[in-house]
Amino acid sequence: MITGNTRVAAVIGWPVGHSLSPAIHNAAFAAAGLDYVYIPLAVAPDRLAQAMAGFAAAGFVGVNVTLPHKVNVIPLLDSLDRSAELVGAVNTVVYRAGLAVGHNTDLAGFVNSLAAAGVAIRGRRAVLLGAGGAARAVAWGFLENEAAAVAVGARDGVRAAAFAASFPAGAVAGYCWYDAAFAAVLSRCDILVNCTPLGMHPHADQTVPLDWTALQPSAVVCDLIYTPETTLFLAQARERGHRTVGGAGMFIEQGAAAFTLWTGRAAPREAMRAALAAALER
Repeated sequence: MITGNTRVAAVIGWPVGHSLSPAIHNAAFAAAGLDYVYIPLAVAPDRLAQAMAGFAAAGFVGVNVTLPHKVNVIPLLDSLDRSAELVGAVNTVVYRAGLAVGHNTDLAGFVNSLAAAGVAIRGRRAVLLGAGGAARAVAWGFLENEAAAVAVGARDGVRAAAFAASFPAGAVAGYCWYDAAFAAVLSRCDILVNCTPLGMHPHADQTVPLDWTALQPSAVVCDLIYTPETTLFLAQARERGHRTVGGAGMFIEQGAAAFTLWTGRAAPREAMRAALAAALER
């Protein structure tokens, strides 16, 4: 039962009806025996400032932030933790002692999802597909955990180069994914990550144009998308014998990190995974 003592968390976006975050967080709060509730709230871009002020005034414990607000929310916060400063975007806000602090749990979420799958990062050569905000969190995850090399390929080579230039000099290399030079990078890749939305429901028939013959069979192939659970990209990788890691793990891990920031407790991951599986089945 929701009472006047129930703590409130939310996810904000525009739109937000597709989000499965309420399913995993409400399951987590119930499993932990916490009097918390998590709600989805559609916030139009021109109402973001009013909404953020309202959450603080109403005593929200925190909010998750999804598109298109991840960057525009930053000036409305009191401070950022290191993860948000590195990525340049916020996906989790914590309200504490009257202050709103921005975090980015996607960075730790991706790293922890690889660890849970038994995939080591240190000393590995990583290639990212896509040069958007998700790729930025993943790239920092690799850099912070001592990957041997990080490269990004994108349809637009100029955008890929600009993405690479936004990191410390020499840390990330950028390529157009149609160039021969990118095929050479793929041939040395240990971990390949799709950071684009290509293949996400309802466009499950789409995928990244990749020269699979350039990739070594030993390369681990990852996709950040979790709807569908097995994307066309992952299906193609499995057909070629690659070990694969889907996006559900990262979704759970970034949510688990937010849960801990809000509650100070370890997240009940099994309950969260079960809730996600049920939501995906529906």
